[in-house]
Amino acid sequence: MARPQRADREDSELIEKLVHINRVAKVVKGGRRFGFAALVVVGDGKGRVGFGHGKAREVPEAIRKATEAAKKSMVRVPLREGRTLHHDIHGRHGAGKVIVRSAVPGTGIIAGGPMRAVFEALGIQDVVAKSLGSSNPYNMVRATFDALKRQMSPRQVASRRGLKVGDIVARRAAVEGGGGLANGENA
Repeated sequence: MARPQRADREDSELIEKLVHINRVAKVVKGGRRFGFAALVVVGDGKGRVGFGHGKAREVPEAIRKATEAAKKSMVRVPLREGRTLHHDIHGRHGAGKVIVRSAVPGTGIIAGGPMRAVFEALGIQDVVAKSLGSSNPYNMVRATFDALKRQMSPRQVASRRGLKVGDIVARRAAVEGGGGLANGENA
């Protein structure tokens, strides 16, 4: 019986963000029947996030269904110092494209509506993001998740390349310290 208590505790710690509600109408003999579709992002604020889509005749029921779907689809994203991303990434879904860049402390979340909800639920404090192409919230959220799934920590990169974590981090420090310009070139 300890399992349900733990599940309740995990649910209470989750951050739920309603991204979009869409009202749809079905025309029938007596008039129109309205239904609602909800897009919800759920995260724990510590590197886990998921999104869900729910449809129902009433708004609260659609939100509940979307929240349950989001909890089932949660993914873990490696964070740098618990506040930003390890590296810059591009993501896309359909016509929606996103560019997500890591940022220095104090930058905050610079991102549009649907992307901002994902980053807040994820627990990122410093990030710069730009969406290109489709402004459809569903495509923007899916493109953001595509980008976040490509995020790799130095440990993952080191194991894939057969190097030590220190080598990867040392190279990053050299690139960041040198300003990214080769041979002292001016911009």
